[in-house]
Amino acid sequence: MMTATTHVDTFARDHLPPREEWPEFLFTLPELQYPEQLNCAAELLDATVGKGLGGRPAIVTPQRRITYDELLAEANRIANVLRDDLGLVPGNRVLLRGFNNDVMAACWLAVVKAGCVVVTTMPLLRAKELTDVIQAAQITHAICDLRLRDELQTALAACPTLGTVVYSHDNGPAGLAARAALKPATFDNAGTAADDVCLIAFTSGTTGRPKGTMHFHRDVLAICDTFPPSSFAPTPDDVFVGTPPLAFTYGLGGALLFPLRAGASTALIEKPSPDALLDAIQTFGATVCFTAPTSYRAMAPLANGYDLRTLRACVSAGETLPVATRKLWEDATGVRIIDGIGSTEMLHIFIAASGDAIRPGATGKPVPGYVACVLDDDGQPLPPGNVGRLAVRGPTGCRYLADPRQREYVQHGWNVTGDAYLLDEDGYFWYQARTDDMIISSGYNIAGPEVEGALLEHPRVLECAVVAAPDEARGTIVKAFVVLRDAQDRARHGGDGAGDAALVTELQEFVKARIAPYKYPRAIEFVTELPRTQTGKLQRFKLRTGAEAKG
Repeated sequence: MMTATTHVDTFARDHLPPREEWPEFLFTLPELQYPEQLNCAAELLDATVGKGLGGRPAIVTPQRRITYDELLAEANRIANVLRDDLGLVPGNRVLLRGFNNDVMAACWLAVVKAGCVVVTTMPLLRAKELTDVIQAAQITHAICDLRLRDELQTALAACPTLGTVVYSHDNGPAGLAARAALKPATFDNAGTAADDVCLIAFTSGTTGRPKGTMHFHRDVLAICDTFPPSSFAPTPDDVFVGTPPLAFTYGLGGALLFPLRAGASTALIEKPSPDALLDAIQTFGATVCFTAPTSYRAMAPLANGYDLRTLRACVSAGETLPVATRKLWEDATGVRIIDGIGSTEMLHIFIAASGDAIRPGATGKPVPGYVACVLDDDGQPLPPGNVGRLAVRGPTGCRYLADPRQREYVQHGWNVTGDAYLLDEDGYFWYQARTDDMIISSGYNIAGPEVEGALLEHPRVLECAVVAAPDEARGTIVKAFVVLRDAQDRARHGGDGAGDAALVTELQEFVKARIAPYKYPRAIEFVTELPRTQTGKLQRFKLRTGAEAKG
């Protein structure tokens, strides 16, 4: 039974899936017992100041160092702008468009403090993509970085609900900074319900059309109170850093929510690259790093040029972590990577392993507060040793915004993530593939990531992706798209995709020597880059489409 909403604009609650299509929620841990009235931004910020941590650093950037007291004042001023100047009422949807910086963080907190629903978007989204988001969530207001103005302006003609746009990083009198400067540093937080929607996060589109996922105030606190304390036990002395944008729930947790919940600080960098992330770790003395496997792989050969001695915890998610990448990073830094799987639908990581519990190649065990199993095609749990569909339950879960795909993701109370996993006798979950990435060739089931892991061990391979390609004799074959490490190699082999027969054979034999020979890539195409989403996730469906067209 849901608590009575305090939203004046009830769009979000009105567009939740039917209650019978929700997953089963679990609140088994004492720390997951939240009051019926809850504003998660107030818990993350006001409550932290109330604990006497106001003078401690909350956000550090190349330009500024902001204490919790200062962040609270900034968020309150922006919340006053939203309510008094822009006329927002609780439940309105507010689009945030900007980079990872202190202004974006303060805006996120302000929107939620005001009882509104935050919809954060990737900086690189184009007008068509922004239009899809704005129309789906019927967004009424937006705060946009002036540097990202053009695409939003282009989208406005097709978005009649979006009537008000305010720009940050705008020095004019109508800009957000000038408006906020006139407002008091105090704000009466909206008394939202724990199960009021505070966040609509759109999936990154690895399988096609993005879906809006709706999350409650209690969900935001639940991800803070489960994965971080069980995996790396953050303290106020920690400094978080990472590359995922705040619009990506992996980045929202790692770069904002988790540090605030711990009273720690976060180092925000606008345009992260391997060099920029390494420099930030060194400059700010970062202790906890959140990024993707491809970033760890790119940083490893550069690591000895930086002082990374403060680093104590490294988290990887977004895509599978190859054993070769794990080893490269650990050899370079001495820090073991905490691998995890999460999803936008679940809000953050729900299976992981850290410290002595790490088994290279395995994702790990369910995070405390979550349970998981492997299901067969009929929705029945499989015994250990079998590959099936990963299913999860916990304090968070999937509630799509008016999307019939709800019935695909939630089945029999389980969140069915679309991942193929194997559960071993010791309770560890081993990633096999996305369920639509499993390759069946001549009757053999072949997991693409296993082949990718073997290819990544070759010194000339920077990154790769494996998909099924049509074949008259075998139905499908394993096809690898390979990006070579050396720039000259890429120039020679990445133009027409053909490469030379000798290198193709070398890579094929290399794979045969490491995994079962029937799994080797019978076709290899050399490319200069792989298609990825704005969050860095590999879009295998684009490669599959191309492979089918060539087949």
